[in-house]
Amino acid sequence: MIILFGLAGSGKGTQGKALSEIFGWRWLSVGEAIRSTGEYKNIIDKGNLIPDEDVIRLMGRQIEKAEAEGFDVILDGYPRSEVQAAWMMDHMADKIDGAIILEVPKEELYDRLTLRGRDDDKERDSIDRRFEIFEQNICSILPLLEAKNIPIVRVDGVGPVEEVTSRLVEIAKQFNPNATEQRDDVNGEEIEKSYGE
Repeated sequence: MIILFGLAGSGKGTQGKALSEIFGWRWLSVGEAIRSTGEYKNIIDKGNLIPDEDVIRLMGRQIEKAEAEGFDVILDGYPRSEVQAAWMMDHMADKIDGAIILEVPKEELYDRLTLRGRDDDKERDSIDRRFEIFEQNICSILPLLEAKNIPIVRVDGVGPVEEVTSRLVEIAKQFNPNATEQRDDVNGEEIEKSYGE
C-alpha cells in the first residue's frame, strides 16, 4: 500500500490513476469516495473536512474490499487528519510500503484548480482554507508514519504528466520491490485531461 499526499491540484488523482494502471493496483481516492456519497457538498464547498469517523468508516471499507479482491492499494489523499492517521497506524501500519508527497508551488496549483473547475475549486478563500488545513494536518500525520518506520519521499510534481509519473514509478518500485509494471504505455492525458485532486 502506498499513500499519495499533496495539496489540492498537486496531481494526486492523475498520478494515482496512472500508477494503478501501470501496476494493476486499486486506486482509492478519499475525495472521490466522499463526493460520490452526495452527503457532504456543503462542507466540501467551504473547504472544510468531513468528520473523521465518517472518513475512517468509508475508506476502511474500500481498503478491505480491495484487499479481499487481491489488489495492492494506492491511497489518494488518505489519511487526511491525525485521527485518521492514528487509526491507520493502529490497524494497518504493517501494510503500508511508503508515502509520497507531491510538491507543487501554490501559484501553479491555483492555475491547475482554475482549469479543473470543480465547484469546490471556484472560490480562492475555499482553496486557501484547504491548503491551510492540509499544511496543518500533514505536520501531525508524518511523525506518526515515521514512528512506524514508514518511508516518506518528497517528489517534484511539476512537469509533464508523464515525467512526474516516471518519477513516481521508480519510487514505487523502491517501496515495493515486488511491484511489476503491467503497462508501459500509460498516457497521463488519457487518464485525466487536467490535474486531479
